[in-house]
Amino acid sequence: MIAGLQAELAADRAGRAEWEAKARAQEAELTATRLGIIEQRYEIEALKARLARLLRQAFGRSAERLARQIEQLEFVLEDVDAILGETSPPADPAAAEAEEQALRRAGRRGRRPLPEHLPRETVEHAAPCAEAGGCPACGGTLRSLGQDVTEVLDYVPGSFRVTRHVRPKLSCRTCEIITQAPAPSLPIPKGLAGPGLLAHVAVAKFCDHLPLHRQAEIYAREGVEIDRGTMGDWIGGITRLLRPLRDALERHVMGGTRVFADDTTIPVLDRALERARTGRLWAYLRDDRPFGGADPPAVLFHASPDRRGEHPRAHLTSFRGILQADGYAGFAGLYERGGIIEAACWAHVRRKFFDVHQATRSPLAEEAIARIATFYAVEAELTGQPPEARQHARAERLAAPLQAFQDWLDATLRRIPGRSGLAAAIRYALSRWDALTLILRDGRACIDNNPVERAIRPIALGRRNWTFAGSDDGAARAATLYSLIETAKLNGLDPEAWLRHVLTHIADHSVNRITELLPWNLQGLPLRLDQRNAA
Repeated sequence: MIAGLQAELAADRAGRAEWEAKARAQEAELTATRLGIIEQRYEIEALKARLARLLRQAFGRSAERLARQIEQLEFVLEDVDAILGETSPPADPAAAEAEEQALRRAGRRGRRPLPEHLPRETVEHAAPCAEAGGCPACGGTLRSLGQDVTEVLDYVPGSFRVTRHVRPKLSCRTCEIITQAPAPSLPIPKGLAGPGLLAHVAVAKFCDHLPLHRQAEIYAREGVEIDRGTMGDWIGGITRLLRPLRDALERHVMGGTRVFADDTTIPVLDRALERARTGRLWAYLRDDRPFGGADPPAVLFHASPDRRGEHPRAHLTSFRGILQADGYAGFAGLYERGGIIEAACWAHVRRKFFDVHQATRSPLAEEAIARIATFYAVEAELTGQPPEARQHARAERLAAPLQAFQDWLDATLRRIPGRSGLAAAIRYALSRWDALTLILRDGRACIDNNPVERAIRPIALGRRNWTFAGSDDGAARAATLYSLIETAKLNGLDPEAWLRHVLTHIADHSVNRITELLPWNLQGLPLRLDQRNAA
């Protein structure tokens, strides 16, 4: 009896052990399944974030997309205006003038006056009875009552002209010596193009983004045949001529105490591979205006065949001061060698959280964006103040919010999945915290790297039009001309007028006084349109 009970108990224990082993196996399998699901969720979240970022780049409400939408609307409005102009009856000039005067009396602006700086051609329209000398109704004597003036804006296509340099030869009757004035200095010796045409071609390509072959087509419509290859030679010639001026610009930029840095791609034709490869243009911007500096702004571009860190290290060999840049690893060696202090970019930090919020609508990402916005609000009030005042104000108004934000980031990181997009954004900010908070320790530092990003924006526009540089040398020439043209724009000058002046005088200008031709050292040149309006 007892033996039977013991056998049953042993069998029960064995069965229970078997069931417990099966339960543990099932629990382990369930745990693995749960972990797999979590892993998949992380992957799905990462893919969603990546997809949202790509969709926003392709279709999002970026400034570029808005510009395209505005352009499309402008095309529609052009069509509507054309239809109205085609179907409307001819306007009565007297009625139009009366309507314009009624608008002015009502306090409404009506039509804008035409700019005063435009040249004006006067066409006199004599009264029908002026030759007869008497009133057409009774023959009485006429007296003047003033005049009505109607201004019409017209357009005369850009025109070419030929400058003939005539140098008479004189011969001495006694000694037969021939005297003659020396040949005029030209930007390109024995070249066909004058400084005005050279400046126009260069600015049309590197400022207005008009490729040389399109310029050739435009000039051909005006009866002037200029080969695209000839214009390419002109670009090379003026680049060599402008090299000393570009070197002076580099000394000015690298002589600053704070420089913004960034880079962008530029397609370069590889003739060996018969296709374009990706090169780089590096931008270094000196702009002391945010901290009240009096030195003029300038931007310097360098070209390189790739993005290796050796290139910025070579570009910044002589620079000592604050380097405001993004988190590109190639800059790290600069900070390690000493003499250069890293200042990170809060716009890049905000962009990380913005990408997460766009993909997941995370309230935590939204809170991070809101906190960063408060930093920008304070910074906007400090623009233009001297470094000491900026540093003092930041210590009072930003130190505590920044510390609170760091604590919030640490606490949030501990309670969210480590592989989530939000965790990656937080780690990005915390890993650069010392460089992000340099604004508390140095009033020259800025909150972000946006000024240099604005400086390289024209390159992205030009890249779409002229497609690629023909070689690494072509990319270097583009870098030189971009440097000079964009610097002229930064200083409020019309770049074509400035370049025309420089090309007119640089051949006879002493290289020891080359800085006299930099944009901020020239007076009386035409300003950019936005600067004229501001003045």
